[in-house]
Amino acid sequence: NIATIYDNSCAACHDSGALNAIKKGDSTKWQQLIEQKSMPTLIQSVKGGMTQMPAGGLCDTCSDNDYRELIEYMSQ
Repeated sequence: NIATIYDNSCAACHDSGALNAIKKGDSTKWQQLIEQKSMPTLIQSVKGGMTQMPAGGLCDTCSDNDYRELIEYMSQ
């Protein structure tokens, strides 16, 4: 369940915007990011880690499809 994975792995930063994370539900910023970078690039960024985000975004069991679904979930 993507909502459960989100709660366990992503919510700590993406609910509050901690460490400059784009907040869940900020569809404008998420859509800009998806259009700017493309979904495959975003998935690779999550897997490799970003400036403030650890590799895998704290989900060590997520597949590429899980990451895509998580990004789509946060962007709604």
